Amino acid sequence: MTCCEGWTSCNGFSLLVLLLLGVTLNAIPLIVSAVDEGRNQNPISCFERWFPGIIGAGLMVVPATVMSLAARKRACCNNKTGMFFSSLCSVITILGAAYCMLVSVQALSEGPLICNSQGNSTSSCEFSLRNFSDIYAESFNVQWYFNDSCIPRPPRDVSAPTTSNDTMASDWRKYSLHFSSKEDKHKTIHFTVFLGLLLVGILEILCGLSQIVIGFLGCLCGVSKRRSRIV
Repeated sequence: MTCCEGWTSCNGFSLLVLLLLGVTLNAIPLIVSAVDEGRNQNPISCFERWFPGIIGAGLMVVPATVMSLAARKRACCNNKTGMFFSSLCSVITILGAAYCMLVSVQALSEGPLICNSQGNSTSSCEFSLRNFSDIYAESFNVQWYFNDSCIPRPPRDVSAPTTSNDTMASDWRKYSLHFSSKEDKHKTIHFTVFLGLLLVGILEILCGLSQIVIGFLGCLCGVSKRRSRIV
């Protein structure tokens, strides 16, 4: 087995694991929403319905995964053509992973629907790729997750005293994962899912780029020849 075949095999299994992980992460908020609120509402977020894990990190990664596994040692496409097609399919993987990353960054920046002043309903969702042009480093933050509450509330009476117990409880809630309320549950699921999808997208892009290089090297240099069996 050459280094190209070994790396292709590693890429194939890595993409398979990432593909399954992306689909699972994308399905979590959809399942939770269906169980908690019914299928006609989506109270956690708008962005899981863009299917970044199911389409971007899932379906668009299938061709490269199949070709990488088929081009490994002793597989049906273990030849120069198989290596070449594994490189071409990796371009689709990179596009899908980039889509997954963009949606995840946008989702982490805006937070769950429960933090939206327009209400916890999909009626406030705007499905447009133009939203991605509004992402820039200065506007990206996840402060909604670390605040005690992201729900817009009336101003607090500054004359009311703040006790040390309130301060300690506030600090504990700020740095812990918890499901003590519906808001905390939605914030934690939203943050965990889209941070995971962001990492999945990054890793898939790295696998895709490496497979493009290895695939072309395997196409140019060739693969190991199969030994004929002596009967």
